[in-house]
Amino acid sequence: MRIDILTIFPGMFDSVLNTSILGRARELGLLDVRPTDIRPFSAMKHKNTDDYPFGGGAGMVMMVQPIADAMAAVCGEDFHGRRIYLGPRGKKLTTALARELAREERLVLLCGHYEGVDQRALDTCVDEEISIGDYILTGGELAAMVLTDCVARFIPGVLGSSESAEEESFSGGLLEYPQFTRPREWNGLEVPEVLLNGDHARIAAWRREQSLLATARFRPDLLEAAELTARDRAFLAAQGIRLEEQEEKGE
Repeated sequence: MRIDILTIFPGMFDSVLNTSILGRARELGLLDVRPTDIRPFSAMKHKNTDDYPFGGGAGMVMMVQPIADAMAAVCGEDFHGRRIYLGPRGKKLTTALARELAREERLVLLCGHYEGVDQRALDTCVDEEISIGDYILTGGELAAMVLTDCVARFIPGVLGSSESAEEESFSGGLLEYPQFTRPREWNGLEVPEVLLNGDHARIAAWRREQSLLATARFRPDLLEAAELTARDRAFLAAQGIRLEEQEEKGE
Protein backbone atom coordinates (compact mmCIF):
# COMPACT_ATOMS: atom_id res chain seq x y z
CA MET A 1 0.00 0.00 0.00
CA ARG A 2 1.16 3.53 -0.76
CA ILE A 3 0.39 6.47 1.51
CA ASP A 4 1.33 9.99 0.44
CA ILE A 5 1.35 12.71 3.09
CA LEU A 6 1.12 16.36 2.05
CA THR A 7 2.63 18.55 4.74
CA ILE A 8 4.69 21.70 5.32
CA PHE A 9 6.77 19.82 7.91
CA PRO A 10 7.93 16.58 6.22
CA GLY A 11 10.82 16.21 8.67
CA MET A 12 8.36 15.38 11.45
CA PHE A 13 7.80 11.94 9.94
CA ASP A 14 11.38 10.68 9.75
CA SER A 15 11.67 8.92 13.11
CA VAL A 16 8.10 7.57 13.10
CA LEU A 17 8.28 6.03 9.64
CA ASN A 18 11.74 4.52 10.07
CA THR A 19 11.25 2.92 13.48
CA SER A 20 9.65 -0.24 14.83
CA ILE A 21 6.80 -1.89 12.94
CA LEU A 22 6.34 0.87 10.36
CA GLY A 23 10.05 0.92 9.60
CA ARG A 24 10.13 -2.85 9.13
CA ALA A 25 7.01 -2.76 6.94
CA ARG A 26 8.66 -0.20 4.69
CA GLU A 27 11.86 -2.24 4.48
CA LEU A 28 9.85 -5.32 3.46
CA GLY A 29 7.98 -3.37 0.79
CA LEU A 30 4.60 -3.88 2.48
CA LEU A 31 4.11 -0.17 3.06
CA ASP A 32 5.25 2.77 0.94
CA VAL A 33 4.88 6.09 2.79
CA ARG A 34 5.99 9.30 1.06
CA PRO A 35 5.83 12.65 2.83
CA THR A 36 5.69 15.50 0.33
CA ASP A 37 6.59 19.09 1.18
CA ILE A 38 3.85 21.46 0.01
CA ARG A 39 6.10 24.56 0.09
CA PRO A 40 7.96 23.99 -3.22
CA PHE A 41 4.61 24.02 -5.03
CA SER A 42 3.81 27.56 -3.90
CA ALA A 43 3.67 30.17 -6.67
CA MET A 44 4.57 32.89 -4.16
CA LYS A 45 8.02 34.49 -4.36
CA HIS A 46 9.00 33.30 -0.88
CA LYS A 47 7.16 29.97 -1.16
CA ASN A 48 4.49 30.96 1.34
CA THR A 49 1.76 28.41 1.92
CA ASP A 50 -0.51 30.56 4.14
CA ASP A 51 -2.10 34.00 4.17
CA TYR A 52 -4.48 36.13 6.20
CA PRO A 53 -8.14 35.05 6.10
CA PHE A 54 -10.68 37.10 4.16
CA GLY A 55 -13.12 38.72 6.54
CA GLY A 56 -10.50 39.09 9.24
CA GLY A 57 -9.80 36.94 12.26
CA ALA A 58 -6.86 35.55 14.17
CA GLY A 59 -4.20 33.36 12.60
CA MET A 60 -3.39 32.34 9.06
CA VAL A 61 -5.06 30.01 6.56
CA MET A 62 -3.32 27.59 4.20
CA MET A 63 -3.75 28.65 0.58
CA VAL A 64 -5.51 26.62 -2.07
CA GLN A 65 -2.93 26.95 -4.86
CA PRO A 66 0.04 25.14 -3.25
CA ILE A 67 -2.22 22.39 -1.95
CA ALA A 68 -3.96 21.87 -5.30
CA ASP A 69 -0.68 21.74 -7.22
CA ALA A 70 0.92 19.38 -4.69
CA MET A 71 -2.12 17.11 -4.79
CA ALA A 72 -2.11 17.04 -8.59
CA ALA A 73 1.60 16.20 -8.69
CA VAL A 74 1.27 13.37 -6.17
CA CYS A 75 -1.91 11.84 -7.60
CA GLY A 76 -1.12 12.13 -11.29
CA GLU A 77 -3.75 11.48 -13.93
CA ASP A 78 -4.66 7.89 -13.02
CA PHE A 79 -5.23 7.96 -9.27
CA HIS A 80 -7.06 5.11 -7.57
CA GLY A 81 -7.53 5.65 -3.88
CA ARG A 82 -8.84 8.12 -1.32
CA ARG A 83 -7.73 11.68 -0.60
CA ILE A 84 -8.17 12.51 3.08
CA TYR A 85 -7.93 15.72 5.07
CA LEU A 86 -7.11 15.29 8.76
CA GLY A 87 -9.46 17.71 10.52
CA PRO A 88 -11.62 17.98 13.64
CA ARG A 89 -14.94 18.02 11.79
CA GLY A 90 -14.31 14.73 9.97
CA LYS A 91 -15.75 11.33 10.82
CA LYS A 92 -13.94 9.69 13.70
CA LEU A 93 -11.19 7.18 13.01
CA THR A 94 -12.26 3.74 14.23
CA THR A 95 -10.98 0.20 13.87
CA ALA A 96 -13.65 -0.49 11.26
CA LEU A 97 -12.65 2.57 9.23
CA ALA A 98 -8.94 1.71 9.49
CA ARG A 99 -9.64 -1.80 8.23
CA GLU A 100 -11.61 -0.33 5.33
CA LEU A 101 -8.84 2.11 4.41
CA ALA A 102 -6.26 -0.69 4.51
CA ARG A 103 -8.00 -2.27 1.52
CA GLU A 104 -7.34 0.79 -0.65
CA GLU A 105 -4.60 0.85 -3.26
CA ARG A 106 -3.47 4.33 -2.24
CA LEU A 107 -4.20 7.02 0.35
CA VAL A 108 -3.24 10.68 0.22
CA LEU A 109 -3.32 12.51 3.56
CA LEU A 110 -3.48 16.30 3.68
CA CYS A 111 -2.15 17.86 6.88
CA GLY A 112 -3.66 21.20 7.77
CA HIS A 113 -1.90 23.81 9.87
CA TYR A 114 -2.39 27.24 11.37
CA GLU A 115 -6.10 28.15 11.52
CA GLY A 116 -7.10 25.69 8.82
CA VAL A 117 -7.25 25.23 5.05
CA ASP A 118 -8.92 27.30 2.35
CA GLN A 119 -12.33 25.66 1.83
CA ARG A 120 -11.77 25.56 -1.92
CA ALA A 121 -8.90 23.13 -1.38
CA LEU A 122 -11.17 20.86 0.65
CA ASP A 123 -13.94 21.11 -1.96
CA THR A 124 -11.73 20.22 -4.93
CA CYS A 125 -8.76 18.23 -3.61
CA VAL A 126 -10.23 16.03 -0.88
CA ASP A 127 -12.66 13.11 -0.92
CA GLU A 128 -13.34 12.98 2.82
CA GLU A 129 -12.32 14.33 6.20
CA ILE A 130 -11.24 12.17 9.14
CA SER A 131 -10.69 13.11 12.78
CA ILE A 132 -8.66 11.10 15.30
CA GLY A 133 -10.60 12.54 18.24
CA ASP A 134 -12.53 15.43 19.70
CA TYR A 135 -9.61 17.71 20.44
CA ILE A 136 -7.49 20.25 18.58
CA LEU A 137 -3.88 19.72 17.48
CA THR A 138 -1.42 22.34 16.25
CA GLY A 139 -1.38 20.60 12.89
CA GLY A 140 -2.46 17.51 10.99
CA GLU A 141 0.94 15.83 11.04
CA LEU A 142 0.41 13.94 14.30
CA ALA A 143 -3.04 12.87 13.14
CA ALA A 144 -1.54 11.60 9.87
CA MET A 145 0.98 9.54 11.84
CA VAL A 146 -1.80 8.03 13.94
CA LEU A 147 -3.90 7.16 10.91
CA THR A 148 -0.92 5.67 9.07
CA ASP A 149 0.04 3.51 12.03
CA CYS A 150 -3.55 2.39 12.61
CA VAL A 151 -4.16 1.50 8.96
CA ALA A 152 -0.80 -0.25 8.55
CA ARG A 153 -1.70 -2.82 11.20
CA PHE A 154 -4.39 -4.24 8.89
CA ILE A 155 -2.08 -4.65 5.90
CA PRO A 156 -1.30 -8.39 5.55
CA GLY A 157 2.17 -9.21 6.85
CA VAL A 158 2.83 -5.96 8.70
CA LEU A 159 2.27 -7.42 12.18
CA GLY A 160 3.72 -10.79 11.30
CA SER A 161 0.66 -12.63 12.62
CA SER A 162 -2.74 -12.45 10.95
CA GLU A 163 -4.35 -12.80 14.38
CA SER A 164 -2.60 -9.88 16.10
CA ALA A 165 -4.69 -7.02 14.74
CA GLU A 166 -7.93 -8.89 15.30
CA GLU A 167 -7.23 -9.78 18.94
CA GLU A 168 -6.31 -6.31 20.20
CA SER A 169 -8.47 -3.67 21.83
CA PHE A 170 -11.57 -2.48 19.93
CA SER A 171 -11.22 -5.11 17.18
CA GLY A 172 -14.28 -6.98 18.43
CA GLY A 173 -15.92 -3.98 20.02
CA LEU A 174 -14.33 -4.76 23.39
CA LEU A 175 -11.14 -3.80 25.17
CA GLU A 176 -8.32 -6.32 25.24
CA TYR A 177 -7.86 -8.82 28.05
CA PRO A 178 -4.88 -8.52 30.47
CA GLN A 179 -1.54 -9.84 29.22
CA PHE A 180 1.24 -11.54 31.23
CA THR A 181 4.77 -12.76 30.57
CA ARG A 182 7.74 -14.06 32.59
CA PRO A 183 8.50 -14.23 35.44
CA ARG A 184 5.60 -16.36 36.62
CA GLU A 185 5.76 -14.74 40.08
CA TRP A 186 6.92 -11.20 40.83
CA ASN A 187 6.81 -9.53 44.26
CA GLY A 188 4.07 -11.91 45.38
CA LEU A 189 1.98 -11.31 42.24
CA GLU A 190 1.38 -14.42 40.16
CA VAL A 191 0.21 -15.06 36.62
CA PRO A 192 -3.37 -16.43 36.58
CA GLU A 193 -3.26 -20.22 36.76
CA VAL A 194 -5.62 -20.64 33.81
CA LEU A 195 -2.95 -19.26 31.46
CA LEU A 196 -0.45 -21.93 32.52
CA ASN A 197 -2.45 -25.14 32.05
CA GLY A 198 -2.37 -25.35 28.24
CA ASP A 199 -6.16 -25.70 27.99
CA HIS A 200 -6.80 -23.40 25.04
CA ALA A 201 -10.58 -23.52 25.38
CA ARG A 202 -10.41 -22.40 29.02
CA ILE A 203 -7.86 -19.73 28.14
CA ALA A 204 -10.09 -18.37 25.39
CA ALA A 205 -13.09 -18.31 27.73
CA TRP A 206 -11.07 -16.54 30.45
CA ARG A 207 -9.79 -13.95 27.99
CA ARG A 208 -13.29 -13.25 26.75
CA GLU A 209 -14.53 -12.76 30.30
CA GLN A 210 -11.61 -10.47 31.12
CA SER A 211 -12.30 -8.40 27.99
CA LEU A 212 -15.90 -8.00 29.09
CA LEU A 213 -14.86 -6.93 32.58
CA ALA A 214 -12.23 -4.49 31.30
CA THR A 215 -14.73 -2.91 28.92
CA ALA A 216 -17.38 -2.63 31.62
CA ARG A 217 -14.88 -0.97 33.93
CA PHE A 218 -13.07 1.42 31.60
CA ARG A 219 -15.39 1.93 28.59
CA PRO A 220 -18.92 0.82 29.49
CA ASP A 221 -20.22 2.79 26.52
CA LEU A 222 -18.66 0.23 24.19
CA LEU A 223 -20.83 -2.56 25.55
CA GLU A 224 -23.90 -0.94 24.02
CA ALA A 225 -22.62 -1.57 20.48
CA ALA A 226 -20.56 -4.72 21.10
CA GLU A 227 -21.70 -8.05 19.69
CA LEU A 228 -22.54 -9.90 22.89
CA THR A 229 -23.61 -13.52 23.02
CA ALA A 230 -26.13 -14.92 25.50
CA ARG A 231 -23.17 -16.37 27.41
CA ASP A 232 -21.53 -12.92 27.55
CA ARG A 233 -24.69 -11.32 28.88
CA ALA A 234 -25.13 -14.05 31.50
CA PHE A 235 -21.55 -13.61 32.68
CA LEU A 236 -21.93 -9.85 33.01
CA ALA A 237 -25.20 -10.26 34.87
CA ALA A 238 -23.51 -12.64 37.29
CA GLN A 239 -20.93 -9.91 37.99
CA GLY A 240 -23.71 -7.45 38.77
CA ILE A 241 -23.23 -5.54 35.51
CA ARG A 242 -26.54 -4.47 33.99
CA LEU A 243 -26.90 -3.88 30.26
CA GLU A 244 -29.42 -2.03 28.18
CA GLU A 245 -31.72 -4.29 26.22
CA GLN A 246 -30.11 -5.33 22.95
CA GLU A 247 -30.54 -8.10 20.42
CA GLU A 248 -28.54 -11.21 21.25
CA LYS A 249 -25.98 -12.09 18.60
CA GLY A 250 -26.00 -15.87 19.14
CA GLU A 251 -23.48 -18.14 20.76
